[in-house]
Amino acid sequence: MMPEFEPDQQPVATLDQVSIRYGAQEALRSVTATFLPGAVGLLGPNGAGKSSLLKGLLGFVKPASGRLRVLGLDVHSSPLKIRARLGYMPESDGHIPGMNAVSFVAYCGQLSGLPRADATQRAHEVLYYVGLGEARYRNIETYSTGMKQRIKLAQALVHDPDLLFLDEPTNGMDPKGREEMLDLVTDLATRKGVNLILSSHLLPDVEETCERVIVLHQGTVATEGAIAELKQRRSQVFEIRIKGDLETFIRALEAIGAECHGAENGTMRVFVPGGLGPRDLFGVATRHQVQVRHLRPSVPTLEDVFAEAIGE
Repeated sequence: MMPEFEPDQQPVATLDQVSIRYGAQEALRSVTATFLPGAVGLLGPNGAGKSSLLKGLLGFVKPASGRLRVLGLDVHSSPLKIRARLGYMPESDGHIPGMNAVSFVAYCGQLSGLPRADATQRAHEVLYYVGLGEARYRNIETYSTGMKQRIKLAQALVHDPDLLFLDEPTNGMDPKGREEMLDLVTDLATRKGVNLILSSHLLPDVEETCERVIVLHQGTVATEGAIAELKQRRSQVFEIRIKGDLETFIRALEAIGAECHGAENGTMRVFVPGGLGPRDLFGVATRHQVQVRHLRPSVPTLEDVFAEAIGE
């Protein structure tokens, strides 16, 4: 049963008990999820089902069971109406050889229903917006990886969509280009009010640009909600580095209800339940003849939420 929402919070996309299979492989298993207006991150390890979920919402794959709705329309019965209102930035390149950026983006605009003159005008506008104005007459094959990412965003925006799907938008970009792309995503979601779903394996990208997140793991929803609320649900967090028997120390911490993450890099993040604090951690260390070299309080991050959700 899907929940009810206030009028201003009607979902832009929903999945209700959706399963997607490729032969014997089940990519999504009875997934129920809600994408509210704004910027929503879609996270998960490789093979978690992110791409299958996006393909299902786009109508590219037919679910074995369940129901998908996008912008209030049923994906199965109204796929063309939905696609006319969607912008899709795929992970892989898909430009047409021999075309310059203006011609390509204008062509994509026409495919989305814009008249030729309007499509050409919009192509110039969005190419300037994404930072390709000076290179808009160049052949796309001469573009760098970062420039190709930008043109994928431009073609997704040319017809002014109601909902934008971004699949790994910073893939292959250098640090400067990555920050510029994230600035564009943030601008779209905040200043321009575009609803978007950002699928990524890079947690910092999602934390920087999105208000909400859905985490997939092994074809199911591991957790979902507002990022700020998910982080607040966590217990106290401490960073700790020790000298001594690490495995014994971790087992002892887990015995008092703590969770340990990231031990492989020498500094652990330890989540302790309410009522416990630094004195308890030092007490465990003393009882097991472990020397605490570093201990300081920290704040929960999206990475902590993600690690707990997928059991790492």
